[in-house]
Amino acid sequence: MSRMLLGVVLAGAALFAPVGAMADTCLKVTLTGTQGGPPVFKGQAGAGTLVQYGTVENKCNDVRLQFDTGRGTTQRLSEAGVPVGRIDAVFLTHLHSDHTEGFADMMQLRWHFNSQGPKVDLVCSEETKSPLGFALSCARFARHIGDPLIQSGEIAQRLAENKKRLPGGPAELIAVKDFAPEEEPKEVWSKGDVKVSAIRSTHIAGHASYRVDTPAGSVVVGGDAGNDIRKPPRETSTSNQVEKLANGADIVVHSTIHPVMGPDGGTGFPPPIYFRQSNATDLGHLAKRAGVKHLMLTHLIPPVGAPRQGPYKLPNGALTEADYRSAVTESGFEGETVVGSDLASVTLTQAN
Repeated sequence: MSRMLLGVVLAGAALFAPVGAMADTCLKVTLTGTQGGPPVFKGQAGAGTLVQYGTVENKCNDVRLQFDTGRGTTQRLSEAGVPVGRIDAVFLTHLHSDHTEGFADMMQLRWHFNSQGPKVDLVCSEETKSPLGFALSCARFARHIGDPLIQSGEIAQRLAENKKRLPGGPAELIAVKDFAPEEEPKEVWSKGDVKVSAIRSTHIAGHASYRVDTPAGSVVVGGDAGNDIRKPPRETSTSNQVEKLANGADIVVHSTIHPVMGPDGGTGFPPPIYFRQSNATDLGHLAKRAGVKHLMLTHLIPPVGAPRQGPYKLPNGALTEADYRSAVTESGFEGETVVGSDLASVTLTQAN
């Protein structure tokens, strides 16, 4: 066949190609940190979840969202192949240090190498008064994120080396998008085909849970949400608001406490702290009722393989992945259960 004839054949084929054909898309959810609470066990990173969306061809890498930023988030993002300078938005479920202390590290790195921008959106609850009267403020957290480096003189020293860096330090690279969490889901962020909604949930004042919807699937990040009723008697330890958010979702990522930490488990773990978490069995019930296909357990209390949670020793020894799976299967949940470890991931694809 001559080159001219081949060109005519290919041109003719193009006439019959589907108009507006699109590449297959994907949603990838990666646990960037699974440590439960402030303790550290075997180098696990603090709480965090990376959500990526894009085409299969570009490995789901058009939009990159980070939910919570516990210690070690920067290292885990590096291992996942996502530089902190490429994160589009950070979402905080609440202002506990085990969910936020990696943010300063992320922003200092962006300031050092990406002072020309773009800014990163910080999506979080607006300033909220606690029942005891003090205020929890995401905006103030962001505004003062670089204060230790300013006070130590490091920002001034590095500015002397490179005048293109922002004089106010890493806070100048943060665009705070705070909102008032409500009883019904509401959209708080979007980019192209990616929509993020949030709902009020209970853990501490200002706690919020999030849902990401994309053409390839949806994921709910529950954070440390628990039931509004803080102790028994109650139907479940899980959040009714998170369940509302999770209806019809493909994936739920949620902090998890094992029933062994309860008052009858012999660990001495404080009951009020136990009761404000969602236990593994109840999370299975929630996932089953909501029609969820994948349940990702994270922020594990206690960590798999740990003989204790902080100072609280497990009388029968460390738990295994099987112990967590067993607790979930008691609920009758038949979907996939991922017992979280750092960098565990689930990927969904959508043919177009």
